[in-house]
Amino acid sequence: MNIEQLALNLPVILKWIDDVIVDSASKARSVDSFGFRRLGQYYAPDLLHVAKVVPVSKVPIPPLSNLGLPGFADFERMDAHGITYGDVYFVRTDRLSDEALHFHELVHVVQWRLLGKQKFLMFYALGHLTGGGYDLNPFEMMAYQLQAAFEAAGRSFDVIAGVGKKLPALATKFTAALGQSGRVALDTQ
Repeated sequence: MNIEQLALNLPVILKWIDDVIVDSASKARSVDSFGFRRLGQYYAPDLLHVAKVVPVSKVPIPPLSNLGLPGFADFERMDAHGITYGDVYFVRTDRLSDEALHFHELVHVVQWRLLGKQKFLMFYALGHLTGGGYDLNPFEMMAYQLQAAFEAAGRSFDVIAGVGKKLPALATKFTAALGQSGRVALDTQ
C-alpha cells in the first residue's frame, strides 16, 4: 500500500466516520455523565462535557481493506474495547465502567483536536504502517503510557499539555513521510 492510495481514500473514510457518528448520536452520552471520580483531575470539565461516549457491542471500524488498504487488515480484525473518532468515542458495553479505558480514549480525543481530522487519520495510519501495527503505533504508545501513569494513581497531570509536547515530533516525522511521497498534501483541518 502506498501513501497516495491512503490519501485518495481519506474523504471516503471521513464520510464513513461522519455517518457512524450521526447514526449513533441518539445513544451518545457526555463523558461527565458517567460520574468518574478521577478523569476531572486530568481533563478540563469542558472537554469531559463535550466529548461523547457511545456504548456498543462491537466498536465500529472502517472497512479499510474494502477500500484497497490491505495494510490494516489486522486493525480491522481487532476485538477493540474502544475507538475514537474526533470528540466521540465508542466503548464496548462490557467496558463502560472502565475509567482507565475512558482516560485512554480521551487521549485520542486530544490528539484529534490538536492535529485535526485529516492529519490525525493520516498520521495515525502511517504510525500503524511504519510502527508495525496497533501495539507499536506511536499514537497508541502515547495513549498507553499516559494511561499507565493514570492507573499508577500518582499525582495528576495535564494530559493536553503532555500530548501537546509529544505531538510536534510525530507531526514532523509524518509530515516528512507524506512530503517524500511527492503528491500528498493535507488541509489544515
